[in-house]
Amino acid sequence: MRIRHRLRRVGALVGLLLLAVGLTTAAPAAPAVAAGYVPISGAGSTWSYNALHAWQGNVSQYGMVVNYSPVGSTTGRSNFKQGTVDWAASDIPYGVKDGTSDDPPPTSRGFAYMPVTAGGTVFMYNLKIGTNRVTNLRLSGANVTGIFTGTITRWNDPAIAADNPGLTLPALKIVPVVRSDGSGSTAQFTQWMVATQSPLWTAYCGKVHRSPCTQTSAYPVVPGSGMVAQSGDLGVAGYVSQQQAVGTIGYVEYSYAIQAGFPVAKVLNRAGYYTEPTAGHVAVALLKAKINMDRGNKATYLTQDLSDVYTNPDPRTYELSSYSYLVLPTTTDFGFNASKGFTLGDFGKYVLCQGQSQVNALGYSALPINLVEAGYAQLAQVPGASIPTATSDIIRSCNNPTFSTDGTNTLAKNDPQPQPCDRSGPTQCATGTGGARASTPVNAGAQGGAGGATASPGATASASAGPANAGSADCDAGAASCGPGEGPGIAADGGPIAAIPVDAATGLRTAWEIGLMVLAGVLLIGLALAPPVVGQLSARRRLRRDRRDGLR
Repeated sequence: MRIRHRLRRVGALVGLLLLAVGLTTAAPAAPAVAAGYVPISGAGSTWSYNALHAWQGNVSQYGMVVNYSPVGSTTGRSNFKQGTVDWAASDIPYGVKDGTSDDPPPTSRGFAYMPVTAGGTVFMYNLKIGTNRVTNLRLSGANVTGIFTGTITRWNDPAIAADNPGLTLPALKIVPVVRSDGSGSTAQFTQWMVATQSPLWTAYCGKVHRSPCTQTSAYPVVPGSGMVAQSGDLGVAGYVSQQQAVGTIGYVEYSYAIQAGFPVAKVLNRAGYYTEPTAGHVAVALLKAKINMDRGNKATYLTQDLSDVYTNPDPRTYELSSYSYLVLPTTTDFGFNASKGFTLGDFGKYVLCQGQSQVNALGYSALPINLVEAGYAQLAQVPGASIPTATSDIIRSCNNPTFSTDGTNTLAKNDPQPQPCDRSGPTQCATGTGGARASTPVNAGAQGGAGGATASPGATASASAGPANAGSADCDAGAASCGPGEGPGIAADGGPIAAIPVDAATGLRTAWEIGLMVLAGVLLIGLALAPPVVGQLSARRRLRRDRRDGLR
């Protein structure tokens, strides 16, 4: 009887253990505040879409439903002004002069800008020498502008050859791919041309009968020029990455090239180096951005002036670097209410803190601490948002690679210098760029430094001519140390990996969960010890019985 009693106790222990394990391993419940979340909708920038899309998926674990339509910055700003969305994303603010239009800010809806992403506009291309894909193309600003204004039409143009001493490029027609919709990418690109290549852009304005010759959100195309127009960064990237689209080049945010597994052109900067927009190079470039800090003018507060970015003398600079914004509501017009504001406020806090720790791997660059602090202050203006008054400790606890105790931008400070073979001159690096990290062989006599190869164009690079530092543990998206198949979103064969970014649960578990885990541990120990104890008791009982029977 005693044995059966003990076995029943062991069975009970097992049952409790299984129950405790089941409770502790079940999917974690949404935060208590999830009951207060309501769906919110936004629209706008495709340049920021890859980051926003990742954040949408990540916050769903907390019960947030954040809808976003990547319809372009121009449409996003218009939708916000008309009240058809709760918030917007745009690469440029309201009021920027675009020809004869100045896109005035809303007069019937309060708003505020919140910096959300930093990154680079790149020139993603599809080019081969024979059967060998080119991954290390270099272009000066004049040549980029020449391509997109129709004065350079062949890949073997002498001006492009001068940029690429290690490549013998084919006599193939260049097909520029531009945006068909109103976009911040186009506005940033054309503003850069206005500032750095004014004569070429002015001449192009004459061809397309554009006056005044300002930057523009809608790229003007000369009929019959051979340019192709596509909607959104995804449309441009999708067109360029087609197998039959050899010879094309288009402008997109860096993350699209990484996801597509395609290279981007290194662009010549003021210091004489060809660079791509790694997270560090963007951070360095934007140290020269002038941020309007006049809180008295909400229409311009936190907007950017990039003129000094274009002329930044630091060799690491990627000139076409910029910020993008969320346009936040500050009034309860057009159906926006405190419940939506509560959700938008928590989404904004996630974006500025945890979200910034993820963006470097996506192809962006984390925001510096001064813009994160300013972003929290902007969120506090959203009706219903729950933003603590003292946010300094919260902000500094964010796992953001730009933060430091003295306020300097650590990401920029620690960014490595370009390789010597990236300097303008007779040598050329062979290492790939963007989402195509495999090396491209360079001509003998123009051998680069890291990743240099002496094979002739069109030949297959030998294993010994592979990129330097292949397999390095510290490879990051776009980093010079990446080898073939390394870096986020790149498979071993050089192709893209479809991945969904996820976040681990943060913070301590509840006391109930901790108690269950402790109980589970105790029961596990009991389960391990019970069988031998029961066995020993059974053996002793048999021995006593045998002795008693023997005495009889």
